[in-house]
Amino acid sequence: MKGVILDILPDAQLVDISHDIEPQNVRQAAYVLYTVYGYFPAHTVHLVVVDPGVGSARRPIAMRTPRGMFVGPDNGVFSYIMARSDEPVDALVALENPRYRLPWVSNTFHGRDVFSPAAAHLAAGVPIADLGREVHDPVRLSLPRLEVKEERVLGEVLHSDRFGNVITSIGVFSWPMNQERVLALAPAFSSEVNPPGDPSALQQLSAQRMLVRVKDETLLGVHRTYAEVERGSVLALVGSEGYLEIAVREGNAAQTLGLRPGDPVEMCFRP
Repeated sequence: MKGVILDILPDAQLVDISHDIEPQNVRQAAYVLYTVYGYFPAHTVHLVVVDPGVGSARRPIAMRTPRGMFVGPDNGVFSYIMARSDEPVDALVALENPRYRLPWVSNTFHGRDVFSPAAAHLAAGVPIADLGREVHDPVRLSLPRLEVKEERVLGEVLHSDRFGNVITSIGVFSWPMNQERVLALAPAFSSEVNPPGDPSALQQLSAQRMLVRVKDETLLGVHRTYAEVERGSVLALVGSEGYLEIAVREGNAAQTLGLRPGDPVEMCFRP
């Protein structure tokens, strides 16, 4: 894939985001992309190949937003970006034009033969509209569970990183300066908020009094750092993206607790 890109655009700057996505795990890829793309320059072309439907009727697509362009399969991998209210999709096309793919396309490696040429040509300045017809019905994954109740939040496990830290759908949080409380910002994936339209219900929550329940564990308090507990201890903390995470200090929470994407997580609190 890199060879194809460099053959089309020799000056391309290639950055590997991750090769650690579980095979065929589209939802994990969607989350990782969602958390990293905003840190890249707005002219970046993001090439995503997690494609269990390669060679089937699923479409290859390219998408443009104010923060970049995205090339990959139409299998939901761009769903979390599409769901952002501050990231409108201003172009979405199918990769149909044979001029912007390799002369011979295999049935099993569209990353090399279809996606990489399209990404390189976009980076070289080819208008996205030249790649193919508009797409009006992209595949969308269901959004992660996040139900905000009066004194609790119900979420789910989204992803485990390579350290075994378990990232949940509960967030986004930040720490107010010089306070021992956690401030909850607008929920990123909220599917149900009660009371409706009242984000103040989730502000200035006592981090020390929160209860987090996952599998057979009940954790008291939400921490700022791993070092606030003893080695080998399980803890809840706010991760670098602002989401509630479950971790084991200097250990692997995913393995220790047997947590998998989709497992339920509950956070109880009092304002």
